[in-house]
Amino acid sequence: MPFTDKRPLSWLLQQFQLQPGKPAIFSGLRSLFILGVPIGVGMITGHTAASAIATMAAWFVGMVNVDGAYRQRATAMIAATIGVTMMFLIASLVSSHLWLAVPTTFLVIFIAGLASLYGNVAASVSLVTSIMFVISLARFASFSNLSTLIEQCALCLAGGTWTTVLSLGVWVVRPYVPAMQIVANCYLSLSKFLDLASQRGLNPKARQEWARQFLQAQDMVFQNLTSARSVWTTIWTRQKGANLRGNYLLVLIEDVNQIVNSVVALSELMAIASEHQLFSRLQKEIQQVIEQLAIALQMLSEAIIKGKNPPHLGDLDRSIEALEHQGQVLRSQVLSQKINPQTDDYSDLVNLGKITASLTKLAEQIHTDAEIVKDLIEGKQRSSIAQRDISPPAQPERSTIFDPLRNNFTFDSVLFRHALRLALITTFAELVASVLQLPRGYWITLTALVALKPNFGGTSETTVQRVIGTILGGIIGITLVLLVKNPLAIAVCFLVLVFVAMSVRSLSYSIFTILLTAAIILLLNIISAGGWKVGVLRIFDSLAGGVLALLGSYLLFPRWERQQLPAQLEKTIRANLAYFQQVIANYLHPQHNLFADSINMLRHQAALENANANAAAQRLFSEPRHVQGEIEPVMTLMVYIRGFFSSVTTLAEHLREFSGEYQFTELKQLTDTIVQVLENLADALRQGQPPQPLPALDSYLEAIHNKIEQLHTARLSEIAINSHTLTPTLQAVREQTPLSTELDRIVNEIKVMHCVIARLQE
Repeated sequence: MPFTDKRPLSWLLQQFQLQPGKPAIFSGLRSLFILGVPIGVGMITGHTAASAIATMAAWFVGMVNVDGAYRQRATAMIAATIGVTMMFLIASLVSSHLWLAVPTTFLVIFIAGLASLYGNVAASVSLVTSIMFVISLARFASFSNLSTLIEQCALCLAGGTWTTVLSLGVWVVRPYVPAMQIVANCYLSLSKFLDLASQRGLNPKARQEWARQFLQAQDMVFQNLTSARSVWTTIWTRQKGANLRGNYLLVLIEDVNQIVNSVVALSELMAIASEHQLFSRLQKEIQQVIEQLAIALQMLSEAIIKGKNPPHLGDLDRSIEALEHQGQVLRSQVLSQKINPQTDDYSDLVNLGKITASLTKLAEQIHTDAEIVKDLIEGKQRSSIAQRDISPPAQPERSTIFDPLRNNFTFDSVLFRHALRLALITTFAELVASVLQLPRGYWITLTALVALKPNFGGTSETTVQRVIGTILGGIIGITLVLLVKNPLAIAVCFLVLVFVAMSVRSLSYSIFTILLTAAIILLLNIISAGGWKVGVLRIFDSLAGGVLALLGSYLLFPRWERQQLPAQLEKTIRANLAYFQQVIANYLHPQHNLFADSINMLRHQAALENANANAAAQRLFSEPRHVQGEIEPVMTLMVYIRGFFSSVTTLAEHLREFSGEYQFTELKQLTDTIVQVLENLADALRQGQPPQPLPALDSYLEAIHNKIEQLHTARLSEIAINSHTLTPTLQAVREQTPLSTELDRIVNEIKVMHCVIARLQE
């Protein structure tokens, strides 16, 4: 699981590393137009100071972070435009009276802190409007007369409108681009996930690092899949039915879900096979197939986003043929006694055959998706699409706008406590800056406002990134102010810094902060003379604001992750248990096999809770040492919960080949016992008590192993007579061997989870 290296130097260097991906050049160019026009108009007309209001409004509206459909982006930007204008108006009305400004600041920031109850878009809008309020209160707002106030509000509204029109004017030309982009992102992240699967056995010494990256890539696929479903729903559910493009994209989205499940199962099969010698005989061919599958998925991603037909997948087909041929050679050698035909060897052959079959099905799936992408690009109708279930994802029950507030307006709510803490710290910073009449003291308030997060780990990380970024950016800004004297040249430098900052914003927050700080220092020198002293003030004020944020997060009603983690772990175990129960129900009652939709829903819920538990463990890792407790048991528990999820997913994938004609009577006894153990582990976490002793799981497993051994022996006897006929024994071997293997792994995972939870409860 993805825990960060906490050694000071290594951690510091990590903060300034660019994340994988390409710079958002379009975002940088858009920012140039957004800011260049109001600044240029102000310089040409000689009203540079007045144009600063429009520039700030345009900038903040452009900073709203919205990934989604056209309607979502339009709503967010219009709301931000209205919001920054209202904040400017309110700040103007109260700025002249400290006794009025202080409670207004508290109220505004408290409401803004609660906005995150309504999602990331609302949180992003509330943040930029809060920043506009703080800056306006200290810098621009002053209620001298009504006409001036109306003029300034009009400038603010004009700046936000300019950004909205510019941005939405580009998007409206191709309204389906967000949906195409997010589906392409799904296939790109799926390609990286599959590529990691091919590296499983390359370096056994780096297995732990591989597992960390593999789980991180898996979470990224699920995150992109959830976003894709959300965007699709936003675009098409308001229509009576999806159009041709919508149907194609929905099929591609749901195929991502199927492929990721197959890859999880494939990884489990490879983990089992790699423990035996025969795997090395096919490892090269298996790795080549997986690499070609990853390349094919990447090409599909590029085809979707570029609107071009995907290339031919000949290399993939040839790698599959090579694997199947080498598999047949190996099988012939084993069964002709060139290698002693023991039951263990035959079991290995079954596993390798399962891997080959899984890779072949993946290749067929990707061929089908390539054809769908081709028809999507060309606008052709496919008869197979009409035959598939392409109903939109199920929507959650609607709730009123007041329900989130009603449910969270309590001191037990993390978000309520955060909103209260944020309002208190911001108001205190505003009061100190006003009473002491600190020059540009609002920077203290802004730093505290941006750095303070709902948890201490997030606050400390953001504070360090912002303070270090501000120091380095301040040095750059001071240097430019001292060296560049021409106002036009300073404006050009400002725009270049903004362009680069917005281009790398998604790749590194720290580098973004460095460039943004330097740009702000230059902007303030354009608006009003300040010289290099502006940079020095910026550095010291950011340090003070960072200290305030850290103190507030540590002292004001903190909710340490160690206190909340047991509840999250209980929820995670119960979600995985529900997933396991539904899958096993299909094994016990295969004749009904009506639970495919339920399995998909429960798998998604378990994956979501796994990611939430992982995030909680990360937050725990970022908290002060004296409140962390032991980290190692938590890390171990998370690894084995994820392993349990992978094992259950493998069983779910195997259901497609399970007829149920041959049943182990011990299966129900074993799975019922597993359910009891997991329920007890969840109860132990909730009650804060040690779990009950483990029952005799191994006795059930031993009985199943004995029957598998008998099946393999019977099949080897059949092969000596006729190796090509499909017999009931062969069918039973194919169905029961993978089932037995995964149950063995599940029991081992549960034993470790039981041991770890017992340690945690001590």
